[in-house]
Amino acid sequence: MDIGLLERKFARLGARLKVTEAGGGRWGRNGPAGIDIGWDGGGEFFEIRLDPAERVEYEVVDLRPDLRHLLLLGREGEEKRKFLCGHDERHWFVCAVPGKSVAGVLTAFRALQPPLVKYVTHVNLKRRKNIFRRRNEAYVRQGEWFFVPAPDLEVDERMVTRGEPLTRGGIGKPHVCQYAYRTGGQSVFVCEKYPEGVSNVEHQRIVEENPKARKWRWRRMFRDPLLYVRGSVRHDDHKTVVLEGWHRVVMNTEGTAPWSRRVVFLD
Repeated sequence: MDIGLLERKFARLGARLKVTEAGGGRWGRNGPAGIDIGWDGGGEFFEIRLDPAERVEYEVVDLRPDLRHLLLLGREGEEKRKFLCGHDERHWFVCAVPGKSVAGVLTAFRALQPPLVKYVTHVNLKRRKNIFRRRNEAYVRQGEWFFVPAPDLEVDERMVTRGEPLTRGGIGKPHVCQYAYRTGGQSVFVCEKYPEGVSNVEHQRIVEENPKARKWRWRRMFRDPLLYVRGSVRHDDHKTVVLEGWHRVVMNTEGTAPWSRRVVFLD
């Protein structure tokens, strides 16, 4: 792997790159193998942390200085992993890109759009050149979250919440929504011992087999409901967006990439 070449290609984006050894060895600080955004006296930089036992080779396969993005390929034997590295509004970011057909930055953008977004851009977008803008006729995007207009949604105002946080699995800095409304989903019971929730039938079995389980502060919640938001959506690293009317919330597809665990960065 030509580290000098990698550094020069990141520099063409206006970014710094550091290649270090995972686990805080002689090259760098503690941290798992993978790709991260670090910070020092010179500001933000990309960091690739290597585990010598894995022998992963990285190379830039597409570079778009005009967009301030590049596509990074990690290769270990026959396995290939692709990562989009770039600048979004105020900060550098990195995310895993799913799909075997991704060959460049633009196809990575498209691969990260969830099915609903691909559909609404096909149906509603007037100018194809706007397909990757943060705001167009089909959606509004803030970071990894897409907001798709839902003009026909009927809302029970009693179920509307305020200050709703959006995070990926409860980690990272939240995107805070002024108003939110949930509908549908699977009814589950949640407690500290079962944070992922159990079905109604499983909950009944647990409390019958263990009488003490009745005191575990169970809460009835809904798994995978549809989420809609309106009003302002705020995040420290992004410009606040204001949604007129209700919008359905969908996340990008990064989590479907098997190698997404290699991305340490969380916004």
